[in-house]
Amino acid sequence: MRTLLRTVTILLLLLLVVSRVSAQTAEQNEKTIQELKDKISSLQTEQNTLSKQITLLDSQIKLTELQIGSTEKKIDVLENEIGELAGEISRLEDLKTKRLELVLHRIPQSYKRASSSQFGWLLFSDNFSELLTRAKYLVQVQEEDTTLYKQLQLTQMNYNERRDVREAKKLEQETLRKTLEKHTKDLATQKKQKQGLLDQTKSSEVVYQRLLAQALAEKQALERALVDSVKVGPVKKGDPIALVGNTGFPGCSTGAHLHFEVRQGSSWVDPSSYLSNKTVKDEQGGGDWTVGSGSWNWPLSDTIRLTQHFGKTPWSWRYGYSGGIHTGFDMISTGSEVIRAPADGDLYSSSQSCGTSSVIKIKYIEHGGGLISFYLHVQ
Repeated sequence: MRTLLRTVTILLLLLLVVSRVSAQTAEQNEKTIQELKDKISSLQTEQNTLSKQITLLDSQIKLTELQIGSTEKKIDVLENEIGELAGEISRLEDLKTKRLELVLHRIPQSYKRASSSQFGWLLFSDNFSELLTRAKYLVQVQEEDTTLYKQLQLTQMNYNERRDVREAKKLEQETLRKTLEKHTKDLATQKKQKQGLLDQTKSSEVVYQRLLAQALAEKQALERALVDSVKVGPVKKGDPIALVGNTGFPGCSTGAHLHFEVRQGSSWVDPSSYLSNKTVKDEQGGGDWTVGSGSWNWPLSDTIRLTQHFGKTPWSWRYGYSGGIHTGFDMISTGSEVIRAPADGDLYSSSQSCGTSSVIKIKYIEHGGGLISFYLHVQ
């Protein structure tokens, strides 16, 4: 007996130590995550150099890896809690069934006792002592019935409560799984960004600064186009407006493609929220990609090859002016070079210097309400 007690005590102590270590590890992880967030925030205010950008990407990768580990642990903890709750619910369900059966069994007996009059007890009792005993018995039985009903109600309440807690934890777990999926995608993108940065710059500060200058020159050309463009006139959805080109090379273009961008007011908007649903060849992510949730036509005809997405991409590190996001879709078509208006509006045209010796041609359509679509590098 003493040996068993000693073993149980040791196990409890071990569980306590493991629990404390786990809590300390989780606390340390959260502290490290916050330190990395602070470091990233500080790096973003420093002068933009290749070394800083590599350090920033390394910090973002480490942060995301820690977030993935933290989220996985939370999911595992919830999994254990959900399993324990399932066991409690099963036990309560068995208890509830047994108590309900007992209540149902006692109902006829209670009914019989209630239907027997006190006058009847008096007739069938041999003496006062027996009558008193019968009365005490009845009170005791009624108290037992009341206790049993209360126990049944309490069991039902506990059952409902534990079931609600389990469902809440399942929802929390599902939310964490979605968060984990996002972190995992972010990590893959960040690693591609770092590798792309190293490949594109050849680890050269000179090349890095030149690529940054080219991206900024393209943005400045686009801003100037909004000021001194020439109005061509109204266009309808599907009207041809230009041809895919490589204008701006070599200052701010690396090959023939269409940079398609959408702005609402002064903000960049993901083009997929305006373009209709379509399956395209995804050269950035690989394979096919079904994308689009709007009503606009795509500006190019099938088959469309999407070479760069909107948002964080392996090349978007160079767009410091936008917070490191690619502000549109880069695409080409294997079917035709004709660019068509995705929706009705007024068409404008502009040619702007881009870099020291390049000229970029830009078209854009004002669709009303501050909504503008842009078409860069056109012939």
